[in-house]
Amino acid sequence: MKEALIVWGGWSGHEPEAGARIVGDILREEGFNVFTETTTEAFADPSIRDLSLIVPIITMAKIEKEELSNLCEAVKGGVGLGGYHGGMADAFRDQPEYQFMVGGQWVAHPGNIIDYRVDVTRPDDAVMAGIESFAYRSEQYYMHVDPSNEVLATTRFTGDHADWIEGTVMPVVWKRRYGKGRVFYSSLGHIASEFQVPEMATIVRRGLLWAARD
Repeated sequence: MKEALIVWGGWSGHEPEAGARIVGDILREEGFNVFTETTTEAFADPSIRDLSLIVPIITMAKIEKEELSNLCEAVKGGVGLGGYHGGMADAFRDQPEYQFMVGGQWVAHPGNIIDYRVDVTRPDDAVMAGIESFAYRSEQYYMHVDPSNEVLATTRFTGDHADWIEGTVMPVVWKRRYGKGRVFYSSLGHIASEFQVPEMATIVRRGLLWAARD
């Protein structure tokens, strides 16, 4: 049986505990044995290198050097890494190696909660199959992103809330490699209720399954 570790914590505004419950249920439905922890100390355990998948749901917060090193080595060795919104791409802001692994870092969400559009750019990819571009209401993440990411969906900024970025196209969903590990990320999911949006929930489910080591 595949095994997954979810570690949640950090800023409570992103509802990490509720998100961890939802993700845990998704993975159990897909046949995973799921372990849940609430401290970054879990990343220091050498046994995480035997997992199929790790899902961080930790906005901001801190991580110790040994914890990050072991996490990075686990993913380099083939453990999948997947997550969403600030729980994965706004964790450990002072750790560039973590950002290198994830493939991006949040820097702003102009206008806060707004209506915007998610444009599917890779309808041929299994993660996005059958999903058409869709309207969404949440934080529209402006991010610093790695150009080596395989981008599956994007969004365009109107400039209504920051005129100097009008027309900027920003990745929303991507896949990448870090060593032998597969890494998946979606910037959707500011609060747990967004999993009620079918497109959002489907993308996260498929992305985590893609990332997980066989």
